Amino acid sequence: MASVCLYNATVYTGFALMERCAVLIEGGVIADVFSQRRFEQRRFGQEVQLVDVAGCYIAPGFIDTHIHGFGGFGTDDMSADSVIEMSRLLAQQGVTAFNPTLYPAERPRLIEAVKEVSRAIGKESGARIMGLHLEGPFISPERLGVQRPETLSPVDLSYMEALWEASNGHIVNMTVAPELKNMRDLALYCTKKGIVLQAGHTNAQYENMVEGMQVGILHTTHLFNAMSKLDHRNPNAVGAVLIHPEMSCEIIADGVHVHPDLFKLLKRDKPSDKIVLVTDALKPTGQNPAEGPLYANGEEVTWKEGAFHRKIDDVIAGSGLTMIRGVQNLVRFGFSLEEALQAASTNPANVMRFKRLGTLVPGNEGDLVVFDKDFTIHATLVRGLFKKNNFV
Repeated sequence: MASVCLYNATVYTGFALMERCAVLIEGGVIADVFSQRRFEQRRFGQEVQLVDVAGCYIAPGFIDTHIHGFGGFGTDDMSADSVIEMSRLLAQQGVTAFNPTLYPAERPRLIEAVKEVSRAIGKESGARIMGLHLEGPFISPERLGVQRPETLSPVDLSYMEALWEASNGHIVNMTVAPELKNMRDLALYCTKKGIVLQAGHTNAQYENMVEGMQVGILHTTHLFNAMSKLDHRNPNAVGAVLIHPEMSCEIIADGVHVHPDLFKLLKRDKPSDKIVLVTDALKPTGQNPAEGPLYANGEEVTWKEGAFHRKIDDVIAGSGLTMIRGVQNLVRFGFSLEEALQAASTNPANVMRFKRLGTLVPGNEGDLVVFDKDFTIHATLVRGLFKKNNFV
């Protein structure tokens, strides 16, 4: 495998921004991160491709742990080929890893969808698939969002086992409602399988959230959206996340799903390593709404006021966000660039327990993104191979 050295850059390693630096990738992994002065003194063999990034930023590749689709392709196609095309397109947006996210469906259909999406793993042409995110079916009928009530299920360990087997062991994270009966049994099962459980689409009271934390439900699906709201007599789900520093949370930074000023509260009350930027992007993201009807999760949606809305009732169905725009928005909402990049790469890698992703240190995977001060993506590398390269 060829080696590549990107130089003349400001590098975010996952810990700090370092000006005038270079990154060397050998055999698909980070070999070294060093100063421009050392780069100029170093001799490279002909097998090393040298790339001058002209002062751009280099960061660990973006990791989107909650995304349904992009560019007209998505998990609701129930097609491995569709998810592979998602992978290719997402790499053009600086995403180097993602968890294709499935809405719940009727039991036979969901099991088949899990099987089919799992078939894409290992066949990616762009961003790597870390594993599947199941946004249900063990969620609350009182906090549906655009989920369909007939697709939900009480906690059922035999159903969970069937989903696990259908995924061939590739379920990485799962959204659940902590207040559901028998949730403790499900949580213990998922812990043994290494599945990250996250509280979402939940009407939990505060004590339900604390009980969930005690069995490992320590992450949260799209904080503030589709969950019980903060109340002065019962902190509920939102309050539990803000109160307990050990809980991490997803956040959709499109300025629609969450008011921009709430990011000031989040930044103040949550440790910076517990905030995970996600897009929750739907299949039509990146498509031109004027070109015809748009569909997501089997229903027609319209693009309106910065988000997709279900046409039949105008309920917000999901975002049209990209990760690079999310990073840009976090900076606009008051985060430092380092904090925004941490939320987009380092934190999701840590929460999902992918320890060789999310930081640019020797021995880690050669997944990185190159962008300029205007947040334009110029290059994406996965395993040290260019998936996008504007420098040639």
